[in-house]
Amino acid sequence: MAIRFANAPCSWGTIEGWGQGIGYAQMLSELVETGYTGTELGDYGYMPTDPEKLRQELNSRHLTMLGAYEGVYLKDPDAHAEGEARVLRTARLLGSVADVGDGWQPLLVLADEHSRDPLRFEYAGRIEPGMSLDDSGWKVFAAGAERIAKAVRDETGLCTVFHHHCAGYVEAPWEIEAFLEHTDENLVGLVFDTGHYLYGSGTPEGELVLDGLEAFKSRIWYVHYKDCSPAVATRARGEGWNYKEAIANGVFCELGKGSIDFARVTRKLRQIGYDGWITVEQDVLPGMGEPKESARHNREYLRAVTGI
Repeated sequence: MAIRFANAPCSWGTIEGWGQGIGYAQMLSELVETGYTGTELGDYGYMPTDPEKLRQELNSRHLTMLGAYEGVYLKDPDAHAEGEARVLRTARLLGSVADVGDGWQPLLVLADEHSRDPLRFEYAGRIEPGMSLDDSGWKVFAAGAERIAKAVRDETGLCTVFHHHCAGYVEAPWEIEAFLEHTDENLVGLVFDTGHYLYGSGTPEGELVLDGLEAFKSRIWYVHYKDCSPAVATRARGEGWNYKEAIANGVFCELGKGSIDFARVTRKLRQIGYDGWITVEQDVLPGMGEPKESARHNREYLRAVTGI
């Protein structure tokens, strides 16, 4: 397989429980019109939950389903059972359309439930080591992630990737490292998100993304392309914005308008042997900007700088 580009509902304002943008049918059609051939599921219930209806929507647009994001509050062991049940519901739906498209097996994209912890919500983008989990906390957190990944594998045969995410407990580079050290490399992979990585690093230096790809290359099973505006990120840190305020002010901007050089990132991915799907995500709240035009710009930009 070769690198190819997808997009996702979060680029149209349906974003992890914070509201819904346009309807799924219009979103999928706009995704195709702007040059993408794969999608993620979005929040459970946004797209059809009836497997045959979902299959029809994908097939009619010649789309591949890449995966689905589910956040679980992994810090709390009492949240693991409920999280597992919710994740399995989503994984079953993914499994029902796993044969649609180009042969890619959908991934369960697991994350810490971002924005639930007040400290992490308020300090997203400027995390300090003292805000991280301690060793016992990491053990609980990792046990929850492995429990869920094992359940997904055993029931559906699908793999789980973990999404490092701002406003959750795996945000800063050292937290990604700690999480990976505490989890089985054969059970849990990493979805590397360029924008979350850079904003979570606490600096505007896009070069750090290349360092992250090198550091975590052996665990990267999937990739999200997201840019980060240095001006908005600097203002967010200086004025003490919480995570949602940063999103609302466009911290994750159109590709090519932030700090990240995606031509170099793509070359780096090829160098480390990655040849899977890359999903473009320009996280916006419902009603923000012009999602279709941003999706078109992002696709044209990638075509220009990568030749893909």
